[in-house]
Amino acid sequence: MEQILDRAVSQGSRSLESRKGSGWAVITGLVALLALPGTGALAAELTPTESVKSTIAEVVRILDNAEVKQPSRSMERRQMIEQVVRDRVSYEEMAKRALGVPWTDLTDSERREFVDLFVQLLRDTFAGRIDSYAGEQVVYLSEQREEQFAEVKTRLTSTKMDTLLDFRLANRLGNWLVYDVVIDGASLIGNYHAQFTSIIRDLTYAGLVKRMKEKTLVAKAFEVTTVP
Repeated sequence: MEQILDRAVSQGSRSLESRKGSGWAVITGLVALLALPGTGALAAELTPTESVKSTIAEVVRILDNAEVKQPSRSMERRQMIEQVVRDRVSYEEMAKRALGVPWTDLTDSERREFVDLFVQLLRDTFAGRIDSYAGEQVVYLSEQREEQFAEVKTRLTSTKMDTLLDFRLANRLGNWLVYDVVIDGASLIGNYHAQFTSIIRDLTYAGLVKRMKEKTLVAKAFEVTTVP
């Protein structure tokens, strides 16, 4: 199962620049809004599908709330969403997979530093994208689970969009936490992995960290093709 779930990493170098639309930005924006890794307490005893479904349902409820849709309340709305999804994402797992082999050589303090930098990169990249939500609907297709890993397949649809989204989760102390989102076979973490590997090859790991600290590393947009 781990090999199946890791398949998108090898596909991460696929270019996503040509994809247009709001759906992918919305989904990845939900992940990127968080400031710190959560404890996973809210996901206790839920199945992988239940964890994804309950999180998205609550987030959509907030997005559809007319009272917090005003531009002046955008920060408040993001904070409300953060509270919902904070405990449903494993940022350490995301950072570890995005970095790849170099992770094994890092000390505990270096790992904590990299996770913090990675989370900030997500926030900087996708901040504000959540505001592009336009009533997309999520259809739950299937769940594949084996041991401590799972994949929940969904379809994101609207009048202008129809695309497949897969949520990849790992079981941590009984909690199913998202560590990757895949669109039509292209992995969020796989894309970062390809970029990090290229930078490390040219600048070493220290060079990658320097660029992340200087906030000069800009990830490519993750967007989905709209229906004409």
